[in-house]
Amino acid sequence: MRLSRSLLLVIFITLTACTNVEQSKDVYKSDATGTELALQVCSACHGKTGQTVSTLFPKLAGQHKEYLLIQLGEFKEHRRSTPNAVAFMWSFNQLTSAQMNELAQYFSSQAPMVGEPSKSPLVARGKIIYEQGIPSQNVIACSSCHGSNAVGMKEIPRLAGQHANYIAEQINLFKSSKNRPNGVAMMSLTYSMSEEDIQAVSLYLSSLQVGLQ
Repeated sequence: MRLSRSLLLVIFITLTACTNVEQSKDVYKSDATGTELALQVCSACHGKTGQTVSTLFPKLAGQHKEYLLIQLGEFKEHRRSTPNAVAFMWSFNQLTSAQMNELAQYFSSQAPMVGEPSKSPLVARGKIIYEQGIPSQNVIACSSCHGSNAVGMKEIPRLAGQHANYIAEQINLFKSSKNRPNGVAMMSLTYSMSEEDIQAVSLYLSSLQVGLQ
């Protein structure tokens, strides 16, 4: 019971900070640098180095600049329309190109996100799915795009060390392909994955502790 109360307190504090983003910094101020925004606004949800603790928000540390720029553009244009995107990111629709470039540069230059070992029996299955796919369900190996170590490159995101809950959420979104732009390709690759398949590969990826590559 004590653990549950502590977890609720952490979530409450995190959400309170994130819902008060505009009080932390005027995000529409044109002379604010990307680094200022990262430290004074984005850090409320993602942490100062992008190594967020809360699984509600993705880790950004060491994510590829090209990928981050694409996502910032989609948030700005209100193309990513998941509940969290609407609640926490749509207000950033007046960021300048320079600010977005600096934000992406800041988080991409941080030490890469690192996962935590998992004792779940699903991790072994997740590794197989990631490396070999599920031929019987026409699911190709995730590694064919994201690389053998799940570090991705350029527009293809780094997955190694990302929160399992976040990865699973995104895979489920890709299965419907309605709230994630550019999700058509992922939809064709994930539509036949079961919930257990998704949990397995997500847990495997979140457990990876891969350095900068």
